[in-house]
Amino acid sequence: MATAGKVIKCKAAVAWEAGKPLSIEEVEVAPPQAMEVRVNILYTSLCHTDVYFWEAKGQTPVFPRIFGHEAGGIIESVGEGVTDVAPGDHVLPVFTGECKECPHCKSAESNMCDLLRINTDRGVMIGDGKSRFSINGKPIYHFVGTSTFSEYTVMHVGCVAKINPEAPLDKVCVLSCGISTGLGASINVAKPPKGSTVAIFGLGAVGLAAAEGARIAGASRIIGVDLNPSRFEEAKKFGCTEFVNPKDHNKPVQEVLADMTNGGVDRSVECTGNINAMIQAFECVHDGWGVAVLVGVPHKDAEFKTHPMNFLNERTLKGTFFGNFKPRTDLPNVVELYMKKELEVEKFITHSVPFSEINKAFDLMAKGEGIRCIIRMEH
Repeated sequence: MATAGKVIKCKAAVAWEAGKPLSIEEVEVAPPQAMEVRVNILYTSLCHTDVYFWEAKGQTPVFPRIFGHEAGGIIESVGEGVTDVAPGDHVLPVFTGECKECPHCKSAESNMCDLLRINTDRGVMIGDGKSRFSINGKPIYHFVGTSTFSEYTVMHVGCVAKINPEAPLDKVCVLSCGISTGLGASINVAKPPKGSTVAIFGLGAVGLAAAEGARIAGASRIIGVDLNPSRFEEAKKFGCTEFVNPKDHNKPVQEVLADMTNGGVDRSVECTGNINAMIQAFECVHDGWGVAVLVGVPHKDAEFKTHPMNFLNERTLKGTFFGNFKPRTDLPNVVELYMKKELEVEKFITHSVPFSEINKAFDLMAKGEGIRCIIRMEH
């Protein structure tokens, strides 16, 4: 392309300080260096993780910064040494990566790449410790290696998954983070047998994706657990068959679930990050064969407490990161699940706004309205 090797001027939504509305600015995006790619972002969506680090209440504030990590785009140019992708390829950026060389990448059991696993504090590129974004010569920092709230962004090649160019980017962009996390927690980690009973704690985007995974796997009962009953009707579209609001009961929710399921559910997936929900999700599974999977990220001081007999009675507790998907190897196959109509993505997308109205997406999430809001980068 004519822009290869040159600085590109484009629009980006810049967070100048914590919790303040994003500002659409003209930024300069430097060309990709060795093992990097520059991507033209066409669609992006807002995930709770963006909001959490934009608020910057519990972690190191890094500003000014370009947030965004759930997106779809097209490679504009590639840096030295890049052979896996080429200009024109359709890609999903991913907040974690796959270098394909480290012990984690070479292990069939792990997706936690040593080189490229998520780092929320780093605001620069791994290669040279510098930012590729600037305004008037001053650096604007990156976020989780992606920074998709920009018309162009630069990423390490290990953080982009090349996908089927026939797949509509305005739909499959939501597979680059939350939906794959919940889906994989069910199908890759919990692995509910056909006809089994599954409890899903938390019916946000990730929990609904976990329910969708349980539905695809053939679970016969999918019980949604949430403190917000307004989510229950929507969750039926994702396979939930029954609902429990812990506030409606005067006994622990794990006892409620045990009573409903003749001793406990076969599988549970916890998608809230609340430590009490994590403990409940473990204690509600059936002895002998029950498996609980933790997905939500807890408070940094949280401690998981349960009686060791719960393990000795043959319950299993597992954790997962990004649904145990290896980004470059596995995400193209998740997109194919959608293309074959086995995975439904449209029902996760409840709102859409142009890039100029990106702050509306933040407002919708603050109000808890909808599931995913697509931000259209076109002018």
